[in-house]
Order: sequence, then structure tokens, then C-alpha cells
Amino acid sequence: MMCAMKIRHRLNYDASPEEVYEMLSDPAFREKVCEAMDTVSHDVVIDRGEEGMSVRIDMVQRTQGVPGFAKKVVGDTTRIIQSEEWVAAQSADLEVEIPGKPGHIRGTITLTGDDSSTVESFAGEATISIPLVGGKLEGLIGKLFVLGMDTEERVGAAWLVGQR
Repeated sequence: MMCAMKIRHRLNYDASPEEVYEMLSDPAFREKVCEAMDTVSHDVVIDRGEEGMSVRIDMVQRTQGVPGFAKKVVGDTTRIIQSEEWVAAQSADLEVEIPGKPGHIRGTITLTGDDSSTVESFAGEATISIPLVGGKLEGLIGKLFVLGMDTEERVGAAWLVGQR
């Protein structure tokens, strides 16, 4: 039986939702986040439409510090593909895949706020379909995902005050 680990996380910005959306739609910002996450490699593709955008970030990350039981599954590095489908400037569907591995993170991102502040909220779940260690791995990838979001928040706060 496969169950999923719920993930809820919030990022706070001192900028309007429109400014945060513009930041999130800038490939240079997304690349700066990948660099801050110390990725081995990354490729960012953003396709903006009239009302939304598609974001695809294909990255390779080191797995140093990952517990031994997990390293047997993921190796020394792991490829991660993050896809976001923004149907409007207020919300997106997000999926994080690990190609060739039996797991993913899926959920939604929402931007709410006013002229001077924005909350970027994520609500979703991590699912790993490996007997016995799946639950431990879900907790691990959930934690790593939240750490990545926290890195995005730090880079975003600097970006929004002009540190690019």
C-alpha cells in the first residue's frame, strides 16, 4: 500500500503578488536559485503565455549528506525535473520528478497578498513507491524540497531589492 507525505510550506516576500510573479517568470532568477542550491548542472525553460506560464527546471543535484539507505536508491547525484503550470498569475500546479526513480512531489502553488507583501504557499505531497523505506524517503525528499523552497525565498528577497 502506498501512502503519501503531506507537505505544506509558505514563503514570504516584501513585494506585491505581481512583482513576485514577474520574478518567478524570469529565467535569470530561476538560474540564480539553482546556483544558490549548488546544482551540478541545470537548464531552465520558461514559456510565458497571455495568462500564465510553463516552467521546466531540469537539474542535477549532489546527494552528499543523504543517509546511506537513500543513497543506495539515488546515487551520488540525482536528476530532478521541476515543472510548473501557471494558469494565471495567482496559482500553479507543480510536479517534481526524479526520472527513473519511483517517486514524485505534486501540489499547488498560490500567491496571495497586497501591494506590499506576498505569501507564496505550497500544498502537496511526496510519494515514493518503494516497500519498507518509502515512508523514510518521502520524509527525506519532503525535507529537501522545503530546503529548496527556503533557498528560493532567500534568493527572492535579495532579488526583489535589486541584488541580482
